[in-house]
Amino acid sequence: MVSIPPLLFALLMWFIGTAAVVWLDSRPAATFRTSLTLAGLVAIAAVALVGSIADDASAGAAYTGFAAAILIWGWHEMSFLMGAVAGPRRTECPPDATGWPRFRAATATVIHHELAIAATAILLFAVSWGGPNQAAPLTFLLLFVLRLSAKFNLYLGVPNLSDEVFPAHLAYLKSYFRKRRLNALFPVSILASGATAAWAWTVAEAAPTGSGAAAAGTLLAGLAVLGLVEHLFLVLPMRDARLWRWAASSTRAAQAAITDGRGRSHGL
Repeated sequence: MVSIPPLLFALLMWFIGTAAVVWLDSRPAATFRTSLTLAGLVAIAAVALVGSIADDASAGAAYTGFAAAILIWGWHEMSFLMGAVAGPRRTECPPDATGWPRFRAATATVIHHELAIAATAILLFAVSWGGPNQAAPLTFLLLFVLRLSAKFNLYLGVPNLSDEVFPAHLAYLKSYFRKRRLNALFPVSILASGATAAWAWTVAEAAPTGSGAAAAGTLLAGLAVLGLVEHLFLVLPMRDARLWRWAASSTRAAQAAITDGRGRSHGL
C-alpha cells in the first residue's frame, strides 16, 4: 500500500537539489572548479553506494538509491549549467536555419552532456544489475527522459519558455528555443508522464507494505508527477523560475546570471 512519506521525500529531494544547483551556479565563476570537483567526488561515492545496496530490498535502501541518483544528477546539471560539459557548438542558432540544419545545430549545443548522462544511466544499471533494488537507475533514467522531453518541447515551441535563472554564459541556448502556442509533442509528454506516475503507483500498491518495492514505486510516482507539473509550467502563465530566485539572489554573480529564464533541467 502506498504511503505519504516517500512522496514527501521525493518532493524534498527535488526542491533541495534544484535549489543547491541554482545557488552554486549563481556564485562567481571562480568557484565553479571547486564546486564541480567536490560534487564529482560525491557523485563517484554515490555510484559506489548504488552498487553496494543493489541486493538490499528494504525501504531504506530504496530511499538511499533515490537520493544517490539525485546527487549524481545534480553533478551532471552543474557540469552543464557551469559550462563544463555541453556540446561542440557554443554559438547562437543561425537566423536562417530551419528543419534538419536547425535540429543538427541545436543537438550540437548539448550532445556531449546528453551522452554523458546516457553513459551514467548505463553505469548505474550495470552496477546494480540483477539486484532487487533498482531505485537509483530507474530514478536517474526517469530524470533523463523528463529532461529530453522538456528540451524537445522547448525546441519545438511552447508559450512559456520560463528561463529566468539562465546562466549568462549559456544565453546562446535560448536562440534554439521557440515560442509558440503549442506543439504536437507536448500532449504526448503529459500523457507519458501521467502514465509513468500511474504505473509506478500501481507497482507500489501491489507491493508489500513497507517494502523497498513499495517505497521505490511511490518515489518514482512522485518524481513523475513533479516532471508533469514542470511540463505544465511550459504552457501556463506562471513561471516556475520564481521558485528559485531566492536561491540565486544572495550572490553578486546571480545578478549577472539572471536574464530571462532557467534552462530546463527537470527533476533538478
